[in-house]
Amino acid sequence: MNRDVIVALDWATLIGFVGMACIIFAYGYATVRERPNPFVQHGVNLAGAAFLTVSLIYHPNLPSLVLEGFWAAIAIWGLFKALRQRARA
Repeated sequence: MNRDVIVALDWATLIGFVGMACIIFAYGYATVRERPNPFVQHGVNLAGAAFLTVSLIYHPNLPSLVLEGFWAAIAIWGLFKALRQRARA
């Protein structure tokens, strides 16, 4: 295996892959389920954004970092919306 590839797979990159998997899971979950649980969908999206943000702090990429900020904000908004709906029910 190429030494550069091994160096690139440090802990921050691995955390980034966990975040990526969370976001892909949440997207697939929302697509497959007829009525997805918003706490699962937005909670996993928020976790994914958090993991990717940690990775991006150690391996900066400003456009991706801004994207994760918006991704997290939308997930938080979705969680608050779900909490309000649950409280009304």
